[in-house]
Amino acid sequence: MMSITACCGAFPPFLQATKHAARGSVFPGVVLGLVPAAGGAGAPGGKRLTHTDITIPDFSDYRRPEVLDSNKSSQESSEARRAFSYLVTGATSVVGVYAAKTVVSQFVSSMSASADVLALSQIEIKLGDIPEGKNMTFKWRGKPLFVRHRTEKEIATEEAVDIALLRDPQHDKDRVLNPSWVIVLGVCTHLGCVPIANAGDFGGYYCPCHGSHYDASGRIRKGPAPLNLEVPYYVFPDDDTVVVG
Repeated sequence: MMSITACCGAFPPFLQATKHAARGSVFPGVVLGLVPAAGGAGAPGGKRLTHTDITIPDFSDYRRPEVLDSNKSSQESSEARRAFSYLVTGATSVVGVYAAKTVVSQFVSSMSASADVLALSQIEIKLGDIPEGKNMTFKWRGKPLFVRHRTEKEIATEEAVDIALLRDPQHDKDRVLNPSWVIVLGVCTHLGCVPIANAGDFGGYYCPCHGSHYDASGRIRKGPAPLNLEVPYYVFPDDDTVVVG
């Protein structure tokens, strides 16, 4: 270690040892020279050491051939270079959009319903098992499903109802695909109770919880329920089968 003892006055007089220059003996192959400092040669510490053999890097390997000649204007090749830049940018954009589309598609697919859930979304019912004038209850999507085989008398009665007198006006023909079959959800539109089939003042469905009466078409006729029983989507693949869902 080098100790510096401060007497009176400024520090520069004690730091003039930096004026010496070293050649080769300290760093072989490196030449160190003396360069005047900004304060002038007469100023204390007025000499500093610097490298005099620094080579300017050559970046020719990284430059395009069109702009290697420093005496040639780069504007002459600007169109070709610009076209290449556009091509690279366009190709990168296409790849990025395709990758984003793939990620989004996989993310959305991961949130879709599984195969076992989709299998429960439909129910196939054999109509031959339901006698005329009877109602059968099935479980569909966690809810009771009423399938009613109506008689000719019930069909005529429901078709003759004046819809202007109904709370939720709907003609019987608008609620059935086949007049002999009424398919509705067995959930009361008042508070979600399960009505009783073949009961009530109109011979259709009756909810004993709060006294809602539905007719044989599932339309509300009396009580607090505001709407008719819901009709789900269904189709008849043949005369003896119905698929709900």
